[in-house]
Amino acid sequence: MHSHEKKLVRELENKAKVLRRRVIEMIVRAQSGHPGGSLSAADIMAVLFFHQLRIDSSNPKNPDRDRFILSKGHAAPVLYAALAERGFFEPSWLVTFRQLGSKLQGHPDMTKTPGVEMTTGALGQGLSVALGMALGARILKRNFRVYVLLGDGEMDEGQVWEAALAAAHYKADNLTAIIDRNGLQLDGPTEKIIALSPLWEKWAALGWHVVEINGHSVEEILESLDTAMRVEGKPTVIVAHTVKGKGVSFMENRAEWHGQSPTLEEAELALQELI
Repeated sequence: MHSHEKKLVRELENKAKVLRRRVIEMIVRAQSGHPGGSLSAADIMAVLFFHQLRIDSSNPKNPDRDRFILSKGHAAPVLYAALAERGFFEPSWLVTFRQLGSKLQGHPDMTKTPGVEMTTGALGQGLSVALGMALGARILKRNFRVYVLLGDGEMDEGQVWEAALAAAHYKADNLTAIIDRNGLQLDGPTEKIIALSPLWEKWAALGWHVVEINGHSVEEILESLDTAMRVEGKPTVIVAHTVKGKGVSFMENRAEWHGQSPTLEEAELALQELI
């Protein structure tokens, strides 16, 4: 790896830490939110928002901008942290998370929050919307790309698979789906609730280009996104193996941290680990 590439990796790893700290700060202040799946997605979000996405907070409605959809809308804290860091709104807004009248709702709202491309939270819908945007780019002859982040528990929803079939059928090669494969959902392990394995083979059988990575390796995330840009004639799905609650030892791989706030003491411990 060249020195400038090493520098980029270090910068993105540091950004992911910033996002994780913001997630803890927002959720403990609100005493409400979803830390587990926000923390597991932080490395992916850091690479997307600080390297991959062609977006500009000074021109947020540029028709040629890339689009990002957080299909697993409950992980809104990590999206808001990324948008604040990218200058779409003041970081001071983050302290209002989940408060009445706040522009930062518990799930992303495109009518309230600058930089949010799609209102999400009802699971299973993000891939359909992303496909619509990707096909829209083709019709309008624009070269923007569409990225969508899904949860693995979210794939229990039938609409995900309908959209997956349609995306392959229409050869939507400007669409990249990323699965935050942390193995846990609200009620426990995904494989006990509705088994998804073998996940790689399922997506490949539907006609997608599939890449499987360590979702906490900035190098692998960068490489997989580069690969997706070179694939022609089919959409790409990145199966990113992650750890729920990543970065906070007492939250890691614990389903109970899907949607509960830490106490002040727990948050302090978490923030110490994320320095």
